[in-house]
Amino acid sequence: MASAMSLSSLSSLSLRSYRSFSSSSYFASIPPTSSFLLRPLNFRPTPLRLYATTQPPSATASNGDLETTFFDNVEPSEVVTFDPPERPEGYVPPPAFDELPPETEEEIAVAYEEIYGPAYSGESVLGNDIYVMDAKLKKTSSLLGRKKREKVTDGFEERVVQVRRVTKVVKGGKKMSFRAIVVVGNKEGQVGVGVGKAKEVVDAIAKSSTNARRNIVTVPMTKYSTFPHRSDGDYGAAKVMLRPASPGTGVIAGGAVRVVLEMAGVENALGKQIGSKNALNNARATVIAVQKMRQFRDVARERGIPMEELWK
Repeated sequence: MASAMSLSSLSSLSLRSYRSFSSSSYFASIPPTSSFLLRPLNFRPTPLRLYATTQPPSATASNGDLETTFFDNVEPSEVVTFDPPERPEGYVPPPAFDELPPETEEEIAVAYEEIYGPAYSGESVLGNDIYVMDAKLKKTSSLLGRKKREKVTDGFEERVVQVRRVTKVVKGGKKMSFRAIVVVGNKEGQVGVGVGKAKEVVDAIAKSSTNARRNIVTVPMTKYSTFPHRSDGDYGAAKVMLRPASPGTGVIAGGAVRVVLEMAGVENALGKQIGSKNALNNARATVIAVQKMRQFRDVARERGIPMEELWK
């Protein structure tokens, strides 16, 4: 009951206040000079004043602080002339575009070829291929849309030992990819074994070749392109046996062992895989067996004796 009475009183108060307001009386109380429509044509507004302090203008004037004002002494109707700075001594103005000497036909052809390429004119002034639209762009894909890998010219040859499709079981199912084993070597005593995985075969081979170049080892050899002595190496369950051979024997080995020896430049050697037939483990076991080998001169230098006394 009390709430209903309060609402009725508020509504009656709002209605009385609304009826008591009159637009004609409100505008009649405003002097005509302050209306925007009744301003004279030669009326100029007061310039904007910016104060350096946060205090109001009355406080700044009473305290004697400085007032920062702009455009107080500027007349809008005044014509301002541009006064550029003086030129330094010895200044020579550049020639105008029309005063430059005319370009030759060769200069025009060179500029045209740099912008559009040689295929539009049919002739190449810069020595580019006229059958290529843009000589600066390299072809990165083959005929079927596959990626074309650029060969690295660093003196090392590559040979793919194995490419297999591998599977990784994830939460959503199986993730298919390819694993490549690559052996690189310069056939002068340096060889490396690398492995890489990717979704594409080309990318997997590129990864494995990069990994092989990071694991280069030096193979000690004699003047007959064979090993200085016998050696054995194992990696995991794979075991490899390497033996030197006489000239004319050739490389008698199989699988990944033969690839590693050929890329290292060994021409006469005997190799045998004992144990696992895994290509990657046998290749790494061959590298471990090679790293155990030492030249005769190195052993004689460490022992402090001439090389002739090694066989006594």
